[in-house]
Amino acid sequence: MNAGAQGDAVVALEKVGKRYGDVVAVHEASFEIRRGEFFSLLGPSGCGKTTLLRLIAGFEDATHGVLRVGGRDMAGVPPYRRPVNTVFQSYALFPHLSVFDNVAFGPRVRGGRAADVERRVRAMLAVVRLGELAARKPSQLSGGQRQRVALARALVNDPSALLLDEPLSALDLALRREMQLELKRIQRDVGVSFVFVTHDQEEALTLSDRLAVMRAGRLEQIGTPEEVYQSPASAFVARFLGDANLIPVTVERSASGRAACVLPSGARGDVATHGRRFEPGAPALLMVRPERLALAAHAPAPGRIGVPVTVTDVVFQGALRRCALRDADGGEWIHYLDAAREAPEVVAGAKLWVSWEPDAARLLHPDPQT
Repeated sequence: MNAGAQGDAVVALEKVGKRYGDVVAVHEASFEIRRGEFFSLLGPSGCGKTTLLRLIAGFEDATHGVLRVGGRDMAGVPPYRRPVNTVFQSYALFPHLSVFDNVAFGPRVRGGRAADVERRVRAMLAVVRLGELAARKPSQLSGGQRQRVALARALVNDPSALLLDEPLSALDLALRREMQLELKRIQRDVGVSFVFVTHDQEEALTLSDRLAVMRAGRLEQIGTPEEVYQSPASAFVARFLGDANLIPVTVERSASGRAACVLPSGARGDVATHGRRFEPGAPALLMVRPERLALAAHAPAPGRIGVPVTVTDVVFQGALRRCALRDADGGEWIHYLDAAREAPEVVAGAKLWVSWEPDAARLLHPDPQT
């Protein structure tokens, strides 16, 4: 489903905050989650992402601000009366009930007619591809199958939004990647807004229509995976969402959306500022993703920015080789090479040049907390 195609917000937060005594877990958060959108809350442990999810679910009360679900203010509304359901890390399936009865539990508690419950549960088991396992108990299922039962049980009640608290964290790497694609397929099939908490950057990039990066209770940036990855709003976001080369530079001048910078090596480059203001003479960080770099034996052609480097290490990582580089000023660089490409010159100790197109770089303000 095209995220936000219907244009309305399922979940809306206006300056929502949460405080535990003197500790501020969530600073004034304001954002919307659209209908049919896969929205991820991403950040390191303790950043406030799970607290935000619990505020939406109603397991915690906001200290201040307004939180709406489906346009209705949720102040004072208990979790069981909110039009959302939550899938936890543990799945919390009833071990003595079959797959069918686990999924049917909610509709039966709500007093649904037997025929309607049967139809709804069968349809949901078909969505999660567990129809043939309806009679099995949770102990007879794999981890991925149990996760799909938990999803079906949460979705069968037709919530406005499904809240997921790191539901894939207990799975091994291969199954987790398989379930990422399965989770996205299910979300598209049912068309329900998913709000997904994770600290796994790859997971967030794979699944999300939009994502919010959090740090120390604050929202650092919200955008599509491409926007946040290619144009991070801060050095923290650049570092947290994938590898990034962050090179200290000095701004010479800034005008008309461009800034002229001097690198420690003395190389000069012209970089887009993307609406940020940089004063002449001020320090800044030039950010280039490893895959946007080129590595060669000679200085780059005019129009590219280049720095001489020494290869310090080359690590095979399957489809890629990760090259660690160091310039004459001690600056550390990372570059990715296609593992299938023959590059005999890229070995530890080799003297090479790293270069990039000006538009491949972003200029960021230094972050004293990173």
